[in-house]
Amino acid sequence: MPPHPDAAARTAAAAADAPNVPNAPDTPVSADRSHAEDAQDAVLALDAGEVHVRLDGPRDAPALVLVHGSASSAGAWSALVPLLTSSHRVVRIDLPGHGSSGEPAGGDYAVEEQAAAVGQALDLLGVDRAVVAGHSSGGYTAVALAEKRPGLVSALVLVNTGPSTGAYLAPESAAIDPAQWPPSDEQLRGFASSAFRNGFRIPQELVDELRGIRIRAVGAAMGGSLAYLGLKPVPDRLIALGTPVQVLFGDQDRRWRPASFADYRAVPGADVRAVPGSGHTPIIEDPRRTADLMLAFAALHRTGGSPAG
Repeated sequence: MPPHPDAAARTAAAAADAPNVPNAPDTPVSADRSHAEDAQDAVLALDAGEVHVRLDGPRDAPALVLVHGSASSAGAWSALVPLLTSSHRVVRIDLPGHGSSGEPAGGDYAVEEQAAAVGQALDLLGVDRAVVAGHSSGGYTAVALAEKRPGLVSALVLVNTGPSTGAYLAPESAAIDPAQWPPSDEQLRGFASSAFRNGFRIPQELVDELRGIRIRAVGAAMGGSLAYLGLKPVPDRLIALGTPVQVLFGDQDRRWRPASFADYRAVPGADVRAVPGSGHTPIIEDPRRTADLMLAFAALHRTGGSPAG
C-alpha cells in the first residue's frame, strides 16, 4: 500500500543517493500453472521496459484489469483475486518500477507513462476491451488509460482514489531513514499504518513485500500522481470522459477525507459506495465486500470473452 504522500516524499528524498533494492527478474518468467490451470505469470517487453503480469481465471472470460498504487505491487490484490475469477479473466500488472517489473526506461514515473505501459501490456496480451480497476493512486493510472485509450476501457472502478489535492489528510505514516534499511517489521508497519483503519494488523506478507520496494520509485511515482491530480480533479476528468465508473471507499480512510469521495457524485451515473469499517485499503481489509460490489458493477459492463494469456 502506498505510504502517505508526505511520508513517501520524506523517505524518498532521504534516499536520493541510496541504492535501489532490485527485485525485478533478469529473465522472462515462464507460465506458472501450480495454483490453477489457467493461472499464468509472464514478463512482457514494453517500450517502458520489462513488465511483470499475472493472469488468473478462465481464459475466455471477460477481462478485469487490476492496477495497484505506489509502494505496492500486483500482490496487493491477492485476497480479492479468488473472489473474482469465477466470472473474469483477472489481469494484474506490476507497474514499471514496482514489484517484479523493471524500472521505467528513462526513469519516467508520470501517470500518463504508467498508463501507456498498461495499455501496451494489454495489447500484447490480446485484451481489446476490459473493466479496469485501480486502488489508491492506481486509480489515476486507470483514468489516464481511459483518457488515452477510451475504446479499451469499458468501465472504471476506483478504490479509495482521492478526488483532488484538497482532500488529503494530515500525514500519519512515519518515514524511514534509508540508512536504517532494511527496517524492522514494526518500522514497516508504522510506514504503512495509515493505509488501514485504526487497529488493523498489517499482514506479514505485506510487510515482507514492503521491505523489497525501490525507495526512490516510491517518491517518483507519488510525484507523478500528485502532478496528474494537480492538473485537474478526477471527477472533472471523469465528466469529460463519460466512461461508466464505480467509486468505492473505506469510510475510515486515514489518507483522504472520507467525505471527499462525495465529490464523485458530480459525475453523471457514478456508482459511489462506502465500504463500512474499512480504511484506505478495503481490498485487503474487507475483500469479500469489495469483490461483491465490484462484481455487481462489472456485470453491467461485460464485454465478452478475452483472449488474455
